[in-house]
Amino acid sequence: MTEQKFHFSSQPEPHRIRTLQILKQYPDVKKLMGKNPLTIFAILGLVGGMIGISFLVKDSAWWVVLLVAYGIGAFFNHSLFVMIHECSHHLLFKNKWMNRLAAIVSNLPHVFPSAISFERYHIKHHSFQGVHELDADLPDFWEARTINNSVFGKALWLLLFPVFQVIRTFRLKEIKPVDGWIITNWIIQIAFNIAIWIFFGPKALIFMLVSFFFSVGLHPLGARWIQEHYLTLDENQETYSYYGGLNAVAFNVGYHNEHHDFPSIPWNRLPDLKMSAPTFYDSLKSHQSWTKLFFRFLFDKNISLYSRTVRNERGKVKLTDESKPDAEMVMEKMA
Repeated sequence: MTEQKFHFSSQPEPHRIRTLQILKQYPDVKKLMGKNPLTIFAILGLVGGMIGISFLVKDSAWWVVLLVAYGIGAFFNHSLFVMIHECSHHLLFKNKWMNRLAAIVSNLPHVFPSAISFERYHIKHHSFQGVHELDADLPDFWEARTINNSVFGKALWLLLFPVFQVIRTFRLKEIKPVDGWIITNWIIQIAFNIAIWIFFGPKALIFMLVSFFFSVGLHPLGARWIQEHYLTLDENQETYSYYGGLNAVAFNVGYHNEHHDFPSIPWNRLPDLKMSAPTFYDSLKSHQSWTKLFFRFLFDKNISLYSRTVRNERGKVKLTDESKPDAEMVMEKMA
């Protein structure tokens, strides 16, 4: 039986420290920071693809709808999550409002309006990794206690992962739950859902809904959420990257250590970051297969929802005078 408590660390989160070290040893990585406006074409292609597939399955048998959702729709929707993630870090355009509109467009096939809310909570995750009252990526205490390391519980948890994520947000009291952008996200999403229902029929919308749940849940793609911060390889390393082949269809989202170290670098340059700072990234443990991790998470009793690092301090790193200019530049780009 695994110990029913999170792994506590008295150390600051590792990414800001490593960012400063990399900038000092490999200053050219600063050239990788910036925007990639071409990402908008990937967004339009993925959204258009989901609309097209939903039209093709609108009159199909239910088993066909489910099979296509699991085998194709999940991959499209997962990629759109990555697009929302890029928009949340404002990595497409200089203007924040343009990135938010792009995120709302990316959100359309997900059925649930979550793009703008995701930005709010995700930036907190970067700033306060492991601080339970500020990091919604961490399971709630009751959530970890209820699911723990049960095979059935972990399978149900993955299946309903979006529901658990929404419930977690209630513990973050520092984030305003509703504002103009969030209302806009809701209005556009509801209008889109109604349009799909009216013009294509209920099966088309249900196809999108099922694809949404598979894309983040009971599917090998769902292992991404385990890969990122669950202590699966070393309890002293709280963030892991994935370097397997599915990065090709997931816009390099597996490069998670790289992303946390430099969230101002867009998806297409993350492999370049890894190659530019081999001293730091080649020495870290990593995953090569989401499918293998998916089954290991389900059946390994040593992995539970408690397999996460928590800390009490708010992630501050004391900067030396020498490191302040580069650090301040990075933090400004993160904002």
